[in-house]
Amino acid sequence: MSRVIRAAVFQTAWTGDKESMIRVHEQAARDAAAQGAHVLCFQELFYGPYFCQVQDPAFYAYAERIPEGPIVRRFQALAKELGLVLVLPMYEEEQPGVLYNTAAVIDADGSYLGKYRKTHIPQVRGFWEKFYFRPGNSGWPVFDTAAGKIGVYICYDRHFPEGWRALGLAGAEIVFNPSATSRGLSGYLWQLEQPAAAVANEYFVGAINRVGVEEYGDNDFYGTSYFVDPEAQFVGEVASDKETELVVRDLDMAKLREVRDRWQFYRDRAPGAYTPLTAP
Repeated sequence: MSRVIRAAVFQTAWTGDKESMIRVHEQAARDAAAQGAHVLCFQELFYGPYFCQVQDPAFYAYAERIPEGPIVRRFQALAKELGLVLVLPMYEEEQPGVLYNTAAVIDADGSYLGKYRKTHIPQVRGFWEKFYFRPGNSGWPVFDTAAGKIGVYICYDRHFPEGWRALGLAGAEIVFNPSATSRGLSGYLWQLEQPAAAVANEYFVGAINRVGVEEYGDNDFYGTSYFVDPEAQFVGEVASDKETELVVRDLDMAKLREVRDRWQFYRDRAPGAYTPLTAP
């Protein structure tokens, strides 16, 4: 019997302040639950602007402890109320001066399941992330949630195939890729890399990108969030390139077995031949 997961992603523009941004996402969670969603992922650094367009220590104040901080606690209560798995991409402070780009995962009963810390950190014009984040040290965990086995890979990570494969080997059924990526920079990759990763690793991918131009730079975030299946087929329409949008789609997990039975990529791997890949 087929198992269908109703999954959601939410793209939106920066509202101008943290509290209103949080409220927008709380409403998105309520809307997703009202549509029967089992799991919802927000965009990268969801409650703030994409401040990495500038290098300013004032933005360190957006970081908080995970899971002890107030935002995780607030969304734990909401997840429990709604019976909804939540993936919260946040700015994490492990201790003063030790900061990560992190996603916290909350189960449908409100319990905190763990976190993924972004592994690959860019440092290019408009994306000065090494000023704000240490490279992640979490490995590539897969979370056993009420909505199935969920993995997370954050923004720039998507350019590196190794983590995608590690998530597949750990049993991921859906991998979310919350992002903040700009028109003109990555548009030619956006509808290429995640579908290719879904095919190569034989799972569903949910790709999320914010929208709009923010006051801290000229990055034009182009949305177009989507779900893609392991045959590189978009599940429903791709979201708007300009407007706030909640994308809710039914993902049929029977597709995973069908594709894996057809293409035995995991059987035919040759890890013993890959040693040079780990050389510095």
